[in-house]
Amino acid sequence: MPTPTQLTPTERVHAAYRRIAEADRPEVWITLRPEGELAVEAKALEERLASGETLPLAGTLVAVKDNIDVAGLPTTAAHPGFAYTPQESATAVERLVTAGALVLGKTNLDQFATGLVGTRSPYGAVRNALDPTRVSGGSSSGSAVAVALGIADFSLGTDTAGSGRVPAALHGIVGLKPTLGLVPNTGVVPAAKPYDTVTVFAPDLATGQRALAVMTGPDPEDPASRPWPADVRLAPRNPARVAVPTTEGLSPLSDAEREAFHRAAARLTDAGVSVESIDITPLLEAARLLYDGALVAERHAAVGEFLAAHPEGADPTVAGIILSAAELPATALAADQHRLTAYKATARALLNGFDGLLLPTTVGHPTLDEVAADPVGANSRLGTYTNFVNLLDLAAVAVPAGIADGHPFGVTVVTNAFEDQVALDLAGLLNEEEPGQVQPTNGLELAVFGAHLRGQPLNHQLTGLGARFLEATTTSEDYRLFALATTPPKPGLLRVNSGGSALRCEVWSISPAGLGTFLAALPAPMSLGAVTLADSRTVVGFGCDPAAAEGAEDITHHGGWLAYRESLT
Repeated sequence: MPTPTQLTPTERVHAAYRRIAEADRPEVWITLRPEGELAVEAKALEERLASGETLPLAGTLVAVKDNIDVAGLPTTAAHPGFAYTPQESATAVERLVTAGALVLGKTNLDQFATGLVGTRSPYGAVRNALDPTRVSGGSSSGSAVAVALGIADFSLGTDTAGSGRVPAALHGIVGLKPTLGLVPNTGVVPAAKPYDTVTVFAPDLATGQRALAVMTGPDPEDPASRPWPADVRLAPRNPARVAVPTTEGLSPLSDAEREAFHRAAARLTDAGVSVESIDITPLLEAARLLYDGALVAERHAAVGEFLAAHPEGADPTVAGIILSAAELPATALAADQHRLTAYKATARALLNGFDGLLLPTTVGHPTLDEVAADPVGANSRLGTYTNFVNLLDLAAVAVPAGIADGHPFGVTVVTNAFEDQVALDLAGLLNEEEPGQVQPTNGLELAVFGAHLRGQPLNHQLTGLGARFLEATTTSEDYRLFALATTPPKPGLLRVNSGGSALRCEVWSISPAGLGTFLAALPAPMSLGAVTLADSRTVVGFGCDPAAAEGAEDITHHGGWLAYRESLT
C-alpha cells in the first residue's frame, strides 16, 4: 500500500476501506464510520490544504479505542448497556482532528479497559493480526490490530497496566506510553483514574511521535494533566547508560525470548550505550499492587456501581475483578498507597544515574484457547513487565525486537517521568530509527565554542543536564576568538564592530532550568549572552569578559577552537 504522504486524503480513505474489506476482521471495530462520510471530510481537508493551511497530520487515518470519546459516535467501553453518544470529542481526539487527522471509527477492547488479552468483549475476541489463533493483546486490542493490518496510519489506545505496550509487542509495531498527565484524559472513560493514560500505536516511532506531539499539553478540564517541567531532559547522556534485568529478572521468559532480549541489549551496546544489570525485584513487587492489592479499588470507583446495576452484558472475568473490590476497606487502600510511595522512592534510587531501563515488553504469546482455559493466569503473565510502570509514574516506549518462539518479540525502554524523549531516542537506537519531532519544544538554544563541544572535556556538563545537540554551524562575521589562560583551556568570544569573522560553533537545546544551572556554575571570566549566527538568528552563547581577552592570543584566523587546538599538535 502506498504511504499516506503519497496519497491525497481522499485516496487514503478509499485505500483504507479496501484494506478493511480485504482483511475481513469485523471484530476490530465496535463502530466503523461509513466510507462516504470520511470521503466528504477528506475532500474538505484537501480544500483547506489548497488554501494554504498547515496541518501536521493532514490526511492520516486514526482508529480510536472505544473508551475515548469521538463526537457523534457511541462510546461503549465494550459494554452495550454503558453506551452514550458524546457531543464533544476527547481532548486528545480533538487535537488530532484539528491537526488534520481523520477518525475511521471506534475499536474493540477488553471491557472497561480491564485486561491484556483482547478477548474480554461482548463484541467478540479480537484475533491477532498475524496469527488468528492467538490473542491480539489488550485492552487496546482493536486499535493495535487496525495498525498492524495497515488499515489505520496510527491509533489511540489507553494504558493502565500495559495496554498500550503488550499489543504492540504481539504485533511487531510501536507503542508510545507517555508520562501520566502529558496527554489529557478529558473524555476518556477511566479504568483506574490515577494510572490511566492515552497511548499511540504506530508502524514506526516517527509516526507515533508526530501524533503524540499534537496531543500533548495541559487541559484545564483535566486537573491531572501536567505541563513539561522546566528541568526536562531533552536527550540521553553521552555515552548513554541503560539498565537491564539480571538473569533472575529475566527468568519468566523462554530461552528464545531471553536470546531475543540479549540481542536487543547488544544493539544498544553496539551503538555505544553502556548496559549494566540491576535487580528489578522491587519493580515486580510494586506491579502486584495493581491487581493483587487494594489499588484495584480504583477500578471499582470508575465503573463498579454501573456493573453492579447492569450485570447483563458484562464480561464475567472483568466483572469479577471489578466487583470483588467493593468490599475492600479504606484502610487497605491507604496502606497500599503508602507502600506505593515507598516503591516510587526505591525506583528513583534504582534508576538513578541511568538514562533508561530496557525490559522485555511481555512474556509469551498465548493462544485464544489458552486464555479461555486460564483467563486470569494468562493475563497476569502478559503484564509481568508492564504493570508497575504507571504505578511508579514512569514513561515507556515499546518497539519490535525480532522473533522468538515463532511470534513477534518486543522490548520496552522505560524512563523516569517526563523523560519521554530520552526513551524515544534510546528506542530509536534499537531499530536504527532517527527521532521525529522532538518533545518537548520548550528547550532554549545555546551556542558553545570550546570545551563544551562534543568530544571535549566539559561536554558532559551539557549532556548531564539532558541537553540535546542540534547542529554544527558558524556565527555571523561579527566576532573574534581568543585563547584564555584557564583550566581546562577555553576560548573567549567577543563581539566586535569591525574586523570580525565567522566562527565555528555547536548549537544545543537545553531546558530553561538546565540553562539556569549552567549559568549559576559558570566560572569567571566566562559569560552567557546573545550570539548572532550565520543565518541571522540570535541564540544564547558563551562569551567572555573583554578584560580577560586583553593579552590573550587572538585565534580568530583558525576559524574555531578545534582547529586552533589541532594547530598545537
